[in-house]
Amino acid sequence: MVFYTKNSKETVKVGEKIANLLRYGDIVSFSGELGSGKTTMIKGIVFFLTGKIATSPTFVILNEYNGKIPVFHFDLYRIEHIEELSSFGWEEYLGKGIILVEWAERIKNLLPLTTILINIEYINEKRKISISGLEERVSSKKNNHNLT
Repeated sequence: MVFYTKNSKETVKVGEKIANLLRYGDIVSFSGELGSGKTTMIKGIVFFLTGKIATSPTFVILNEYNGKIPVFHFDLYRIEHIEELSSFGWEEYLGKGIILVEWAERIKNLLPLTTILINIEYINEKRKISISGLEERVSSKKNNHNLT
């Protein structure tokens, strides 16, 4: 799936659409250049799932949002070695809600094959949002007439 957005508001809306497809236990990886819109999209996901306003956990590495489904938002920008992740209890969060990981390419060897991959890049002053791992769920939602 590919979406193009012109501004932050549209990027948040794509996040909300993605949130509607997520399930308990999902891991979603976000990659893209600094300032590409990863946290902006996560704001839409977190608000849809918990009603809370997400903030960037760049300095604290992890923000937790309680809701019907707990959301754990990791930002690995400051992680230099994969081993550092264990000091934040990475393993303890697996399967306990939905995990959103910015800069996930830094731990790609730790991510399961079922990880939903989102890449955001700027092209001609628009964000190109490429998503893989949700195709089957989108087909299912379309067949049930509930994709929104």
